[in-house]
Amino acid sequence: MTVIKAGLFRHLGSIALAALISSSLVSGDAASADDTPAKQLFGTVQLPSNSAPSPIGFYAKGCMAGAVAIPTDGPTWQAMRLSRNRRWGNPAMIELLEKFSKDAVRLGWGSGILIGDISQPRGGPMLSGHSSHQVGLDADIWFTPMPEQRLSAQAREDLPFTSMLDKSKFLTVNSKRWTPAHAKVVMRAASYPQVERVFVNPAIKKKLCDTWTGDRSLLGKVRPIYGHDEHFHIRMHCPAGTSGCKAQAPVASGDGCDKSLAWWFTKEPWAKPGKKPGEKPVKPRFATLSDLPKACAAVLAAPAASGQSATVGTAYVAPQVQPASQTGDAAIQQVINAGAGDLPDNTIPIPVSRPSLQ
Repeated sequence: MTVIKAGLFRHLGSIALAALISSSLVSGDAASADDTPAKQLFGTVQLPSNSAPSPIGFYAKGCMAGAVAIPTDGPTWQAMRLSRNRRWGNPAMIELLEKFSKDAVRLGWGSGILIGDISQPRGGPMLSGHSSHQVGLDADIWFTPMPEQRLSAQAREDLPFTSMLDKSKFLTVNSKRWTPAHAKVVMRAASYPQVERVFVNPAIKKKLCDTWTGDRSLLGKVRPIYGHDEHFHIRMHCPAGTSGCKAQAPVASGDGCDKSLAWWFTKEPWAKPGKKPGEKPVKPRFATLSDLPKACAAVLAAPAASGQSATVGTAYVAPQVQPASQTGDAAIQQVINAGAGDLPDNTIPIPVSRPSLQ
């Protein structure tokens, strides 16, 4: 049974929430659910749906069925910020992270990797932070290697991020912090065929353009973006056979060390938004359930997977596949099969917060 934290929905049990969403899905009248930001619906669910793994929608506009969690501790990784409950992903992503952690050690990356946010138990918009990470195919890796001594649960909450930038200079990598090993792990992440993009700060992209002597054909997959100076972001392609997953437009040809990178070093990306005299501030509008693919309502309404919850020190094991009548598969797949027309346009750019100008 889905566990709902105290908050906006503390007056609704998980049964009531499922009934609300199921009723809306069947009747087409989703007014009750539509009044609530989708991040509140997805951000308070504690367990994944008891259904086959499936990313639904786009990276920044979707949800996830049948997620599994990476164990909090592995031989070559540790999951960070456990209180966020964001170490859930598509099984393909979890498998990739475990492989990458081993490769990182072989490249001289300490004892392994520190894994940041992947996704929430059922994906969807988050209560804070990311605009993507909604379908279980995105994962953040800290630019801090895993220390030899295992971090306690509290240390994982408190350990500060380490920026790779020289804060005294505009978009410049700190040469005392950035090492050849940093470059190797980023480029190793980009080397996997199932990886679609690796996001880094523009200064880090430029550093790689200026110094990387390995296979430069992979540099095109390393994309500059706001932030991302304390971690890098791995994004996977939609796995084969996932009809509900909306792919991102392919990366342009070339290494990306061109005018598109030079743009980041102009004033335009960092300029404050213009404001007309007397213009009233626009009240932010948060995405609601109706803004997401229709199958996401079925994902929320599906029964929770039985078994261990995502608590410190436990590994979540994917439930055995049960008949469709006992799981959320039938309802979810029915909506997916109805057509992909409600999937978001893959040309929509990933929305990001404007950088701080201080």
